[in-house]
Amino acid sequence: MNKNLIIGIFIALVIAGGGWLFFKGQSVSTQPANETIAPITEVPASGNVEESTDSSMTKQVKEFSVTGSSFKFEPAEVKVNKGDTVKITFVNAGGFHDFNIEGYDVKTKQGNGPSEETVTFVASKAGEFPFYCSVGQHRSKGMEGKLIVQ
Repeated sequence: MNKNLIIGIFIALVIAGGGWLFFKGQSVSTQPANETIAPITEVPASGNVEESTDSSMTKQVKEFSVTGSSFKFEPAEVKVNKGDTVKITFVNAGGFHDFNIEGYDVKTKQGNGPSEETVTFVASKAGEFPFYCSVGQHRSKGMEGKLIVQ
């Protein structure tokens, strides 16, 4: 064999072995170090919804289901804490409706039910914010409710 060929193969093996040793010491993680999964709270079937005001729970995802039907929302009131991540599943029980929260730029598409659409946002402002259906005169006929951020 040619002396230069042997030297070339030897150098290639040394470089490959060094690269392998270098990358072997590197750790690879597919999940960000700061990411945590917050527990989901239970969603009551109907009536007013009120979440705990315990400050240790303020970083949890608050999950609700709001059903829209002929000129009403159920529940008509949702309470969360400032800073909560809020996940609302709008259940269109029938008819042509949507779901909007004034002051939060949160809205679903208008559509025929039965259907569902989910919106997620951070309750960054305290106060009372109306939610409503923006289709025709639905809001003035009673299709509205209230998001209360404490």
